[in-house]
Amino acid sequence: MPGGRLTQQERQQIAVGLADGLAYAEIARRLDRPTSTITREVTRNGGPTGYRADLAHRATQQRTHRRKPAQSGGPQALPQPYGRDAEAVRDYQETLTSVFITSGVPKMMARVLGCLYTTDTGRLTASELAERLQVSPASISKAITFLEGLDLVRRERDDRRRERYVVDDDLWYQSMIRSARANDEFIQTARQGVRVLGLGTPAATRLENAARFLDFVSEGLIRAAEQGREVLYTRSRTTPDPTTEPGSATTEPGSDDRHGAGGSGTN
Repeated sequence: MPGGRLTQQERQQIAVGLADGLAYAEIARRLDRPTSTITREVTRNGGPTGYRADLAHRATQQRTHRRKPAQSGGPQALPQPYGRDAEAVRDYQETLTSVFITSGVPKMMARVLGCLYTTDTGRLTASELAERLQVSPASISKAITFLEGLDLVRRERDDRRRERYVVDDDLWYQSMIRSARANDEFIQTARQGVRVLGLGTPAATRLENAARFLDFVSEGLIRAAEQGREVLYTRSRTTPDPTTEPGSATTEPGSDDRHGAGGSGTN
């Protein structure tokens, strides 16, 4: 974690903050920690209603003890390109996974997304995912089916006819459009309720206002997604050498190479 691991005193402050109804960002500000650190800590230890400082501290110590022998006899951290720190990448992957979980993605599905998003290719086979996450192929299959249904990943076949699961730039656009379109059913049903409950009645007015609000938001979301789609295809002017330090490439949105709107965002 940035700034070192949380202390028991910090965990007690987190528990107090949660009891007082503070947002993760405010708790993080008071502890001078990133919000993602607090999000991950709470998510991994019972959530906002079940978090207990002493139990969280004990669980972290147990995980640390279990991790040490695993590192000597089990799978090692994967070698990283671009001069990255393998342990820092692994910690960041956990943080990203916690953010996905907080946004409502189930834990196994969030782990798959976190794993895919922290690979440079953005694509892995089921066996590669299972090996990296140390889970069964069945768990991967279930997670992929769920994520496909939300347009968060897609499948493709490589030259050897193996299925690979992919996250690419256009999936963000497709997911945003799907989210906007998901409001349509409620909007139509709400307006049907207006006719049933009687125009001008309190219940009908509530439904009509909700329908108008969602209609307005959805229209604006779709328009913004269409206008901002090209941002997803912004490319660095130079491709950094895998042996160089991170952050050596520069990006200029005004003069980058971009794919067409229907292209894949991956190389």
